[in-house]
Amino acid sequence: MHKMLKEKLWAYIVHNNPDLMFNLQEDYSVTHYLDEKVNGIMPMAERLLAERKPLYVIEELCVNEMTEELRPSRFLYLREMLEQEFPDDWQRLREDGLLTYEIINIMECCREIFESLTFSIENKDNRNIHHTIVGHVRKHLAKNMGTTVSKKDR
Repeated sequence: MHKMLKEKLWAYIVHNNPDLMFNLQEDYSVTHYLDEKVNGIMPMAERLLAERKPLYVIEELCVNEMTEELRPSRFLYLREMLEQEFPDDWQRLREDGLLTYEIINIMECCREIFESLTFSIENKDNRNIHHTIVGHVRKHLAKNMGTTVSKKDR
């Protein structure tokens, strides 16, 4: 159970929070982070096993609990926003193999905005947050990639 939960947690991080993945790898702390998270959830997993819950239910509940603080994914939010608002830049970055790298850079550039606007599951669809982030991304792309115009400005 422990190994399987570690694998599922790592897969979640790789797909939803590659910024965390890179930071953990850079600090050589992947194993420590995963073990800490899984060890913290094991009492819940053992309780659910004792209640004879199906394994797939236990896995889902445990992964959801371990990833709660990682949601919503700022990375996925920015990736979707880039694709919708800046499709030419998104396509160029994807083709050049730089999309993930540049989204992580944009995440850093927008960190204070996400935090000051308390970006969360409850407000991830807030139009004010969206417009504020789009404005910062537009500036970032113009500064780092040349002039960029959002889809809505065309």
